[in-house]
Amino acid sequence: MNSVTDPAVAWVDRAIGLLERVPYWLLALPLRLGAAAVFWNSAQTKLANWDTTLELFADEYKLPLLPPEIAAHVALGIELTTPVLLVLGLFTRAAALVLLAMTTVIEIFVYPLAWPTHIQWAAMLLVLLCRGPGKLSLDHLLWPPIRARLGAPPKA
Repeated sequence: MNSVTDPAVAWVDRAIGLLERVPYWLLALPLRLGAAAVFWNSAQTKLANWDTTLELFADEYKLPLLPPEIAAHVALGIELTTPVLLVLGLFTRAAALVLLAMTTVIEIFVYPLAWPTHIQWAAMLLVLLCRGPGKLSLDHLLWPPIRARLGAPPKA
């Protein structure tokens, strides 16, 4: 290499090294909070005017297999509970899986042209599903003693 590129390459290598040392929990926290905010805000919108919510489920959303009133209640229940679980980092993978399924239903049956938004939600949820909530979570605090009580060997 020449003398001009050597410092630049070294600087890039140092920057990449610093970025690779960012702890996962620090990356997972904004993913948890961001995903939670999306669905929590949706629940608050539904609660703000339940009659309008029921009309939307009957006239616009039209999910197959579920009557609109049941679909509205199921969606609201999911949107009120899973964000709380994500923020606490409790049953994070299960909450992410449920929200990923809900996102898939929304994408396929409700707003298929909103895929750029839905893929962002899915990306956040897939990371949480595959890698978990990180060390700053109730899952991280509670799961090791539960595993031990069930007789599982300690994780390496």
